[in-house]
Amino acid sequence: MTEETPGFEEKPDVPSGATPDDAEPKAAAPSSEAGAAPAGDASQDAGLTAQLDQVRTALSERTVDLQRLQAEYQNYRRRVERDRVAVKEVAIANLLTELLPVLDDIGRAREHGELVGGFKSVAESLETVAAKMGLQQFGKEGEPFDPTIHEALMHSYAPDVTETTCVAILQPGYRIGERTIRPARVAVAEPQPGAQTVKPAEEGTEAQADSAENKESGGPDEG
Repeated sequence: MTEETPGFEEKPDVPSGATPDDAEPKAAAPSSEAGAAPAGDASQDAGLTAQLDQVRTALSERTVDLQRLQAEYQNYRRRVERDRVAVKEVAIANLLTELLPVLDDIGRAREHGELVGGFKSVAESLETVAAKMGLQQFGKEGEPFDPTIHEALMHSYAPDVTETTCVAILQPGYRIGERTIRPARVAVAEPQPGAQTVKPAEEGTEAQADSAENKESGGPDEG
C-alpha cells in the first residue's frame, strides 16, 4: 500500500519531449475574427453606400431625360396641332377663293333685282355655308382708304373729304379671320389740292374787307 505524500498535487501526464509549459492550460486567446468583424461590416456599408449613390445618380439622370422627352413631346404636339390648323385654314381659303367669282355674281344679281325664285334660295344657302366656314365680307363707302385691305382702281378729288376716302366699292373684299384673301377694290377721292390753305386766306380777306367798310361808314370803330 502506497502512502500519498502530503503537500503534493497530481499533475496531468505530460507527453515525453514536451516542456512543462505545455502541460499548463492555456487561456483562450482573443479571436482575430471578432476584431475583424467590425472592419468588414464598415467596408460592406461603404460599398452599399457607394452603390446607393450610383443608383441615385442614375435615377436623377433618367428623370432629367424623361422630363426632356416629355417637353419635346409636348412641343411636337403643339407644332403638329399648329400645322394642322394652318393646313386647314389654307385649304378653306383656297376653296373660298375659287367661290369668290360666284359670290360676286350673286351680289350683282341682288343689286339688279335678279335674285329671285329658286336661284335666290340657292344663292343664300351658298352665302350661309361660306359664312359658316369663316368668310367675312368687308368694304363700305365712306371709310378711310387703307392700302393693306383696299385696292384703289379709280382716283378723284372731292371738296367734301378731309382724307383719302373710299367713295365707291367696285368689288367687296373678303377675309378669313385676320387673313385677307382678297382686298376690296374701290374708287377713292382725295381732298382738293390747296383747299385747306386757300380757305383761311379767303376768310382773312373777307375780314379785312368788313373792317374797311366799317371804318368808311363810321360804324362801331368811331363810337
